[in-house]
Amino acid sequence: MNKTIFITGASSGLGKATAKLFASKGWVVIAAMRQPEKESELTQWANIHLIQLDINNAEQIIEVAAAAEKISPIDVLFNNAAYGLMGAFEGTTDAQLTQQINTNFLGTILVSKAFLPYMRARKSGTIITVTSSTANIPYPFVAVYAATKSALETWTEAMSYELKNFGIAISTIVPAYMQTSFGSNAQIVTHPDYQNFFSQYMAAMRADASTKRDTPETIAHVVYEVATGNKKQLHHIAGELSTTEYEWLR
Repeated sequence: MNKTIFITGASSGLGKATAKLFASKGWVVIAAMRQPEKESELTQWANIHLIQLDINNAEQIIEVAAAAEKISPIDVLFNNAAYGLMGAFEGTTDAQLTQQINTNFLGTILVSKAFLPYMRARKSGTIITVTSSTANIPYPFVAVYAATKSALETWTEAMSYELKNFGIAISTIVPAYMQTSFGSNAQIVTHPDYQNFFSQYMAAMRADASTKRDTPETIAHVVYEVATGNKKQLHHIAGELSTTEYEWLR
């Protein structure tokens, strides 16, 4: 029987690449996104089911988990939905900080919580969460984003102990900056006293972009390897750039 993966943030980037890869391998894919009515590419796959989900909506998360389980019991949950908040920390508003934490951290763990009863009942399942190399190698101007990813790393480690007796595996995928629309879709904040440094930093990032970023397709293959292989390793460094960064750190 074909297995099923539920993917959050499947409308672009790594989420979409993962959806297409798993579909090509014969999996049933439930691709969650905020605006499925705008999606055209994934609708071409008979084994990809689009479902509307805003991971900031706690009530909807529970409803969507139940609906997804009726389509096909979920073998793998891939927590991918997130966005970047970039710029000087002093320039952020309280609302921006709350939204970043609610989306990247709270929304992710609430999605996981919604699927856990189903996985526990079956005594099987895999939860894979995208974090970031910035969780352990923080860059300037993404302090809160990096903190949310670091929190997910810690949450995953603690949950691994809670879930091991129920046959549920949990781990993280740790990429670096990819060739996606992440940067262009990021929420940019400014502060006049940091502007020169921020401008220099962003110029350096753009200069490196064309030669040093991994593709979402490359990272999607790591997701597939984790979903179908090693269930004991907690954190999976994904991609050449992330590997290089961690080697430098050591």
